[in-house]
Amino acid sequence: MSNTEYTNMQIVSAIESIFIQSGDCEYLGEPVTMSEHMLQCALLAEENSDSNELVVAALLHDIGHFTSELGSFAMDDLVDKLHEEAGAQWLAPFFPSVIVDCVRFHVPAKRYLCKTEPEYFAGLSEASVHSLQLQGGPMSDNEVREFEQNPNLDAIVKVRRYDDLAKVAGKETPSLEHYMVKVRQVANDHAENVS
Repeated sequence: MSNTEYTNMQIVSAIESIFIQSGDCEYLGEPVTMSEHMLQCALLAEENSDSNELVVAALLHDIGHFTSELGSFAMDDLVDKLHEEAGAQWLAPFFPSVIVDCVRFHVPAKRYLCKTEPEYFAGLSEASVHSLQLQGGPMSDNEVREFEQNPNLDAIVKVRRYDDLAKVAGKETPSLEHYMVKVRQVANDHAENVS
């Protein structure tokens, strides 16, 4: 079943199933699993009193690792697997543009911050440095100017920063169900707004 054949309720169930069935996968050489990383991202947004949309964006930013036909990132990869685009395309019919943009552009945001904040690169993990090289390295001046035109720039950069911080082994977070309540609400609100 392609994502366009899902109903609104089915997409929420599919997201929950991904976490339950695949969330224990290693997170790209980091000391947390995929689900731990994504839950930590959502918690950071919640602790920052961000909107439900941004909390959901933080939770789902890496969903493309599970929906991409190319598979997930590995430290021995020689080409980028474009998980951000796979995730954005999968979510786009069901969620507002700010969530889709945070998913689609959280990788370019790393490239953006490496260009605009010289100290940012020094804080990247080994896995993030490796993937940065596959993703094109720091942005050019022209890419920066174009990226800054995105109306969701602030949200995208926030999610990127949460992504970088959400790698703490053993950190306690609320349950998946705590966040799935927000996922359902945001998806339902979006369905009502587009109908």
